[in-house]
Amino acid sequence: MRAAFACDPAQSRGREFPVEQSLARGPRSAFQRDRDRVVHSIAFRRLRHKTQVFVAPDGDHYRVRLTHSLEVAQIGRVIARALGLDEDLTEALCLAHDIGHPPFGHAGEEALDHALERFGGFDHNAHCLRVLMRLESPYCEHEGLNLTWEMLEGLAKHNGPVGVVPWALAELDAAYPLELTQWGSLESQVAALADDIAYDNHDIDDGLRAGFLELDELLTLDFVADQWRAIERKFPGAPQERRLRELVRSQIGLMVNDLIGETAVRAKGMASAAEVRGAGQATAAFSTGMAENERRLKAFMYARLYHHPQQLHTAERARAVTAELYAAYAQDPALMDAGWQASLPGQEPQRSRHIADFIAGMTDRYAIAAHAKIYGRTPEGLRNV
Repeated sequence: MRAAFACDPAQSRGREFPVEQSLARGPRSAFQRDRDRVVHSIAFRRLRHKTQVFVAPDGDHYRVRLTHSLEVAQIGRVIARALGLDEDLTEALCLAHDIGHPPFGHAGEEALDHALERFGGFDHNAHCLRVLMRLESPYCEHEGLNLTWEMLEGLAKHNGPVGVVPWALAELDAAYPLELTQWGSLESQVAALADDIAYDNHDIDDGLRAGFLELDELLTLDFVADQWRAIERKFPGAPQERRLRELVRSQIGLMVNDLIGETAVRAKGMASAAEVRGAGQATAAFSTGMAENERRLKAFMYARLYHHPQQLHTAERARAVTAELYAAYAQDPALMDAGWQASLPGQEPQRSRHIADFIAGMTDRYAIAAHAKIYGRTPEGLRNV
């Protein structure tokens, strides 16, 4: 049953470029088409080789942007179904939310932001919209994937209403207004929190596997320790590795159930998706207690994993590689792929932004290979697992 406050594909505000119905392929809703367009895109496939926590990991068991996005989508669908939201829109938002990340994750983003400082900077969330609306163009009729308004506004407001609007998002919003000062749909809010739930807990799994986190340190968080003690009582003879994976599942379940319960209370009585957008505050949320636990968990993960000395060293090397790629292409655009050379604008800021678009589309391994080709050596210090 669709809730009154859910987005309805039959009532979608449409797409930037009108499409003839005769061109529609298969019995799919507008939001199902959005999901399929994302899944079939080159940009989505590239997430297979983009950093999640660890840069270009040698181990096959560590998460990358693609596996993370799939896990976010699974969590998002569960929450959407429980709340009566549109599952297809929620899933599509979850799958697409990280498409704007350059190689090497936030380290690569920082390097591109610095390189483009005079030209408006670089923001991965705005770049996600730029990729989907302009750069990924497989259709004969128009630029971009031509996703629905609801899909695009949800991605634009992944972190809530947009205060300071980056140049890329400003250009796109001018062409196709997305009401950036309002909250997004409940589907978009759920997708954003599903992202938090996924990386809060799956990064624990990867951090423990890599030896960057120790269980004893993790258990200094009382709410995690409570879950662990319950698991020890329930599975006293189980191998440690299995109990650790049970801990991750238990944490996810706890957060999902809390989010569903709190959001259902906040959304009670809302009669439309428009009411969600105009509420003036988030409708999807954790309870006060869980929000505090989640904040403490994030702080722990930053201190012990994301800002681990080895991670910081690798991130610095990744920033340097990205910056050196940008410098090389800015000095000699002939080093870029032929198609990118041919379409290079002659004026600024378009020229520099075009070079950043090229680099942002790279996977970790492509960026490493490109750097080695230009500088004659494979960059060192980019792998720590």
